[in-house]
Parts: sequence; structure tokens; C-alpha cells
Amino acid sequence: MKLNQLFSKYKFYKTTNPIEDIVVHGIEKDSRQVKEGDLFICIKGYTVDGHHFVNQAVENGACAIVAERPIHANVPVIYVSNTTKTLAYLANQYYDHPSRDLRLIGITGTNGKTTMTYLLDEIFRHYEEKTGVIGTIQMKIGDEIIPVKNTTPDALFLQKSFREMVDNNVSTAIMEVSSHALDMGRVYGSDYDIAVYTNLSQDHLDYHRSMEDYLRAKTLLFSQLGNHYTGRPKFAVVNVDDPYHDTFSKSTPYEVLTYGIKEVADVRGVDISLTAKGSSFTMETPKGNVQINSPLPGEFSVYNMLAATATALCADIPLHIIKASLETTNGVPGRFETVDEGQEFGVIVDYAHTPDSLENVLKTIGHFVEGKVYVVVGCGGDRDKTKRPQMAKVATDIADVAIFTSDNPRTEDPKNILNDMVEGITNENYVVEQDRKKAIELAIKSANQGDVVLVAGKGHETYQEIGKERLPFNDRLVAQEAIKAKLKENPK
Repeated sequence: MKLNQLFSKYKFYKTTNPIEDIVVHGIEKDSRQVKEGDLFICIKGYTVDGHHFVNQAVENGACAIVAERPIHANVPVIYVSNTTKTLAYLANQYYDHPSRDLRLIGITGTNGKTTMTYLLDEIFRHYEEKTGVIGTIQMKIGDEIIPVKNTTPDALFLQKSFREMVDNNVSTAIMEVSSHALDMGRVYGSDYDIAVYTNLSQDHLDYHRSMEDYLRAKTLLFSQLGNHYTGRPKFAVVNVDDPYHDTFSKSTPYEVLTYGIKEVADVRGVDISLTAKGSSFTMETPKGNVQINSPLPGEFSVYNMLAATATALCADIPLHIIKASLETTNGVPGRFETVDEGQEFGVIVDYAHTPDSLENVLKTIGHFVEGKVYVVVGCGGDRDKTKRPQMAKVATDIADVAIFTSDNPRTEDPKNILNDMVEGITNENYVVEQDRKKAIELAIKSANQGDVVLVAGKGHETYQEIGKERLPFNDRLVAQEAIKAKLKENPK
């Protein structure tokens, strides 16, 4: 594609040289990835500024540069006011607006996003639609699995991925949309058909600085649905039990389908029964009522299933297909995942890393535990410090024994993180064990018949971030080995 065609509908820019005859073979924002004939776009990121790597991009074969401040280069430079927005625009142009050819579903909220992508993926596949998924754990195109670094990748990666999905006959793409991505413009140009809101609790205040700003960022997904009623129908799905639901509903002109348990909702769960082996409830919907008997335990799972149902109904999936899928799903790795080696006590690994999600998981365990509840939990380094004592308070208020340990300390001293957690805690039902492996082993050694051990915070992650390194660490595998060692020492 010629460079002037890429900019054909972009009105305000300046160039150092004519661009009519320049052919663009690709677009890159990482100078190390630039190949001969690529257009390099300088992005000022959170820690790295692409304007500093123009020479490397040119040496690697860049045919032109897009920048937002003066630079020196021996290839044409196009100056724009905001390269982040320009990147999204050019990526859409280059890949021929691929999200227009998909049913695109975006899910935002503090908790439940990953589970929602899994539930919806199973529902649509059950309906024999080919799907694409972009989330925390991975990206999928049909059955192909591709690793991702961020919950929501940048606009260039997104548009390229959407194009691959379209070219591979994917009809529905389901993606987690983080507050960072919305605030940083990573999803500019993505044409969403359904926006889903799960809930909002304290998280990412290291970035947003206030709950008000966190809320503002989340609502962008709904305001970006558009402000017209032409073309394809669009929908918003909102948790009516969440205190912020009205803000999200008012952020879009499109039809809103609500879900919930406590308040009157379009899709509502009633007569709920929760056990260690799953949940059952009657689901009331605009398309009729059905009984759901799911292997997913906990009230939070009921909320996720209600949200998935409301979303699927917006996409015209029949209710009997939704029911069949919800009743056969296996859930998500690292989300309330049991570790069973034949021991007489329960061990659960969960991603819960916010006060709200930890409270939900502990209360769910409380519904079925026969003995004591042990929780192993820490807090991440280089992240919101204000939630550390909140996490510790939830753990000591609800669990019988809390073992505070290292999570992903990153560049912080783990001791300082642990000190922040226990500061102000008045309960005495906790111990501190900085070594995460030893903390998990301690909890499992302490557990007796009928007890439950919750290992919280990392869930599906298979690494621990210490300093600038990602070292192999898997809560599930550590728990398995600890259980086996205990059973060997104390055979039945």
C-alpha cells in the first residue's frame, strides 16, 4: 500500500518530503522489528520513547517515520499531533478495518473478565461459530493458541490479529479490555458490537491514582460504541447489582441489557444453591426461564454466567444452547481451580489479587468448608500500595489462618511489601513467610481433614517476577508436590 493512501483520510499532518511514491510493506512501532520497507511510528510509552530509536529503525530499512516532535532522519518524516491515535488509524487502514467484519465483544471490569471470555468462547463454539479470544492468559484464533504480554495488546497488534481472525473465518471475537488499554488508546479503531461491564473494585491505583479516574477509563469502552443508530445493532451489558452500573448505562446511547441477583434485572439469577461441587439456580431472561446446574461454584460464578448469558442473548444465541454450554463448562485455569492428589482436605488455587475478589473467594469457601480455612496470599510490587493492608484485613477477618508471603515483588523489597500488608492488622491469626514455596508448604502441612487451603493471587501464572526477571513458579505444581510429600510422610 502506498503511504499517501494510508493517510488518505487523515487531514492534519506535515511531511518533510513527498510521500506519494513510497510503498509501505508493513507498520512497526518497535525499531528492533522493522524490516525493509516498513513504516516506523514513534510511540512515547510508559517507560520507552520510540523517538529515541529512529536511527535504528532507519538502519533496519524503515521507508518513512511518523513522529510527533522534531527528529533527524534521512527518510521522509510525517509529523502528527498524537502518534498513538495515528498508529490506531494507520493500523486500521493498513489491515482494512478488520473489526467491521467481526462481531466484536469487549469485556471490562475489575474481576471476572477472563472467566467471561472462556464462558462466551464455549457458548459460541457450542453454537458452532468459529471464535477468536484475546485475554490475560492467551490469544486464540480458532484452536490456535498465541501468547500475549498485555491483557489488551496495542492497536497495531490488535488490528493485525483481527485481520488474521477474519482471514481464518472467525465470526466472533471476544476480548478483555483493561482500563490501561482504554486510557492509553490501545483499542482506538476497534469497532465493538457488545460492551460488557462486570464490576468495579479497587485495583490499578498505581496507574489511575483515584477510583474516579479508574471509573472514567472503564466507561470509555461504552462511550466508544458510538453515538448513532445506523449500521449493525450494538448493545451494552451491565451488572445492575454493582454501585457504578448507572454510570456505565448512561455512557452509551445503545440498548442496555442488565444482569444481577439482588436487584431487578433483565437476566436474573434466583433460587440459588451453592455447594463445593457447583451451583444451581433459576435464570430468568427476556427469552424465558431455565434451570442451570453448573459445575462452577460460588456466587461470583453465578454472576459470570448471568453476564455471559446476557451477552450471548444480544448475539441471538438460543437459550437452550447457552444452558447446555454453562452446564458442561470446565471453568478457567487458575480460577477457583482445585488441586486434588487424594488428600482429605481441599486445596484451591485462585487468581484473586484484589480485596474484593479475595473476599468473594473466601466467602465462597465458607459456604462448604467443614474445618478451618487457610489462605496463602501476598501483594504485587510496583503496584497500588493502598490495597495491601486491605488484602491482609480481608484475609485475617475471614480465614482462620492467613499466611502472608511474596507474590510478584518485581523491583520492590518483599519485606517492605509484607510490612505494608500487616501494618495496622489487629488480628493475630497470621504468620509471615516471605518464601512463597515455603508458605504454600506450611499451609498444606498445617491442614487437616475437612480444612481448605486457598493459594491466592497468581492463579494461572507460571512465573514469579523478582527484580527484572520472570522466574519459573507455578502455585498448582508447588501445591501438588507439597500434598504428595505430606501423603508420603503420613500415608492413610
